[in-house]
Amino acid sequence: MPRIRMLTSVSGDGFAWQAGQEVELPGPEATAWADGVRAVLVRTTAVETPETAAPERATRKRRPAKARTPE
Repeated sequence: MPRIRMLTSVSGDGFAWQAGQEVELPGPEATAWADGVRAVLVRTTAVETPETAAPERATRKRRPAKARTPE
């Protein structure tokens, strides 16, 4: 069953949910509640991320050497 996280507190005949509470509901009902205003769907599977490579380091560009004038 999908889970939703309530964004606002709501109550009705036989239920009362607080903001932040996670609730399991049947698919179509969960989708109806998860409209981004009243609730959002909770991801139950881990998100796959690519392996992280070493972070790139910023390198400073060197200025060309000033030409020396003969004295």
